[in-house]
Amino acid sequence: MSNPLTLVRVRTADTAIRVGVWLDQQVELLGDASKPVSLFEILESESPPRMVDELRQNSTPVDHESVALLPPVDRQEIWAAGVTYTRSKSARMEESEAAASCYDRVYESPRPELFMKATPHRVVGNGQEIRIRQDSKWNVPEPELTLVMNSGLKIVGYTVGNDMSSRDIEGENPLYLPQAKVYDDCCGLGPGIVLAESVTGAESWPVDLKIERNGVRVFEGSTNIDQMARTFDELVGWLGRDHSFPEGVLLMTGTGIVPDSDFTLLANDMVSITIGPLGTLTNKVVQRSD
Repeated sequence: MSNPLTLVRVRTADTAIRVGVWLDQQVELLGDASKPVSLFEILESESPPRMVDELRQNSTPVDHESVALLPPVDRQEIWAAGVTYTRSKSARMEESEAAASCYDRVYESPRPELFMKATPHRVVGNGQEIRIRQDSKWNVPEPELTLVMNSGLKIVGYTVGNDMSSRDIEGENPLYLPQAKVYDDCCGLGPGIVLAESVTGAESWPVDLKIERNGVRVFEGSTNIDQMARTFDELVGWLGRDHSFPEGVLLMTGTGIVPDSDFTLLANDMVSITIGPLGTLTNKVVQRSD
């Protein structure tokens, strides 16, 4: 994460929430502690890298160990696209014979599947715990490149996303999709936001997923963003139809890695997702009874 310009949102030792630039050994905290700058302010600026450069002139460097990473969102909504890869289409068709034609048709249709995934309080960051539902027995992670957009729907950054999914709930009836996808701690994002102006080639970045259980790797898979059936501009264009996002929005672009139908996540599994130069998002799986 040292070469691209990566913004992180952290909690400092004095419990303050700050935005910083992630470096190899340190985090440069941006802005004045008495009036901290927000991610939204930076992402909404005419040139986020230029604003960051200006803020770095008075930044405060701290060690990684002295801060805790938080999800890289302020008040933005998080949306998601479904069935944008062939593997995702086939997996959805496996879930339910009755719904198979729905997923087949949406893969071919001009209009993509788009749904609201999470509000900020349902999102977890790198190193935090991600949840599987109490009422589901078939749960999987979905590694997804996530587009970060300002209020004008301009792509200003990228981050790693984990669109957790309860496959048995969605498979029972496609109308249960919101319950299969949206619940507390259902969405992982991070480690930070890589500013779009500092990287190239997002359309062809590799995506890797690893799942460990009791220290043993029980699943791994990989794909490439160029396997997507839709372009970034296409997805953003549909998202913006009759829709405004005054706080900005993050859009998860779909997954091309789905474990086989005999696999499900269990409590205490460790899920790690790496996408191109964006770093690795790692979360421990929990299943709470509260």
